[in-house]
Amino acid sequence: MKHINLLAMLLLLVGGLNWGLVGIFNYNLVTSLLGDASMMTKVVYSLVGICALYEGFQFIQKRGASA
Repeated sequence: MKHINLLAMLLLLVGGLNWGLVGIFNYNLVTSLLGDASMMTKVVYSLVGICALYEGFQFIQKRGASA
């Protein structure tokens, strides 16, 4: 489980940094590296979204356990 948490956090950092670059510099690092609308770009974005949901559920679960 520890490896899944680490992977989820790393992908969320990648996603957050990418959105920061898009917002500040109008530069999308993921599409620059993997291509616009390529299969790998879609995979990366999908994994970032899945990791966000996973971390959100983990947060809710931990918060409920401490209440």
